[in-house]
Amino acid sequence: MTTPHTATASVEPLRQRLGSRFLTSAEALRDFSEDRSLAVAEGQPLGVVLAESADDVSVALAWANETKTPVSVRGGGSGLSGGAVSYPGGLVVSLEAMNRVLDIDVENRLADVEPGVVTSDLDERARKHGLFFAPDPSSVHLSTVGGNIATDAGGLRCIAHGTTAASVAALDVVLADGSIIHTGARTIKNATGLNMTPLFVGSEGTLGVITRATVRLKPVPEGTPRTFCASFDTVEAAGRAVTSIVSSNPRPEMLELIDAICARLIEEFEPSGLPQPEAALLLGQTVGPTAQRDAEILVAACERMGATVTRIQEGNDLLEARRIANGALMAGRYAVHCDVGVPVGNLVEMMRGVQAISEEAGRGVSILAHAGDGNLHPAVESDETPEDRAAAEKVVDRITELAISLGGVITGEHGIGSLKYRELPLQFDEPTLRAQRALKAALDPHGILTPGRGI
Repeated sequence: MTTPHTATASVEPLRQRLGSRFLTSAEALRDFSEDRSLAVAEGQPLGVVLAESADDVSVALAWANETKTPVSVRGGGSGLSGGAVSYPGGLVVSLEAMNRVLDIDVENRLADVEPGVVTSDLDERARKHGLFFAPDPSSVHLSTVGGNIATDAGGLRCIAHGTTAASVAALDVVLADGSIIHTGARTIKNATGLNMTPLFVGSEGTLGVITRATVRLKPVPEGTPRTFCASFDTVEAAGRAVTSIVSSNPRPEMLELIDAICARLIEEFEPSGLPQPEAALLLGQTVGPTAQRDAEILVAACERMGATVTRIQEGNDLLEARRIANGALMAGRYAVHCDVGVPVGNLVEMMRGVQAISEEAGRGVSILAHAGDGNLHPAVESDETPEDRAAAEKVVDRITELAISLGGVITGEHGIGSLKYRELPLQFDEPTLRAQRALKAALDPHGILTPGRGI
């Protein structure tokens, strides 16, 4: 696979074909060059394509393929792995203007959407029909459906509904040469040809650009949800409670872990009455007609594992506090984030190991986790100097290596992007990497789509 050059190509064909949808102002180049990660663009792109249709994306990629110009793809810019950061002399393809919910098919429990639809907006539209969109990342009010699909985002409801992949039925994708393909079907079963839809889910824009998705919806559970919380004096006790809950019935729809550092920072960032544990707080939610009874059973399980204070209440206030955790950690100097996953049975050992790494490094590490599915987001304390950030990244490397040693993965839901690219050899041996890159080369022979990221 060739590497795209960064020499300045003539953008006049893009101006002629796209008109006002091709942006080159200094403000646009700045606003569309970075995401919410710590990754920084190394130079200015040539321009931004504010796509309004699949045809716009096709025009952009065909030009980039012909000129061998690197392309970064972005939705809402809420990514945390540096996948949407622009390339010097590259082209940015923005999908944020493709933000229409095209159809809610109530009978078949499907929605047809453009990639720039904000996740919470789709969920709100679906609920008007008694349905909901299961993927529920913490950035649900910012992230887009296309971005969720591109990274196979997870979130709070994964313990009950799986990652975004479980909700994707079909896709329209623009390939690197500008051609448009269609994958999947609206049916429940489909054994026709190669199953290409999962190939693009989680591919981070390296294989093609998603311009339309058919996603699955679910019926809204009856009754009023119950949210429960349990405080623990040790992180290990909280981890044992998670293992107990996940390995028995009933299972909650959400099960989150917030350590004492993060709970304090959340309350300082946006006071809401979030309980302040000695070591860790479990937050969970039950749904359906038996929500109250199920919450009581789960709280009792927490108490058997050593919970000191427990609470059950209606509503989502506690979970909304959880959603601002990333912002609170960033504001509190816990800015270098990690995204690893381990088998739930190894959760206690993983958290114990993170604490040991923190002590050995002499550097604070806060643990935030989608505990029910074993996805942890440790955040390492750091100031803004390059030297201190580098030291914090070494702590992240040790945490990642620990996860791998426990049968885990280097990213559970944020994706590889540019920030985790160097960690790929920890996860895959060389033959496995070659196989993945061979698929990339087949669909993108000039390597224009997010080169040096993802795979």
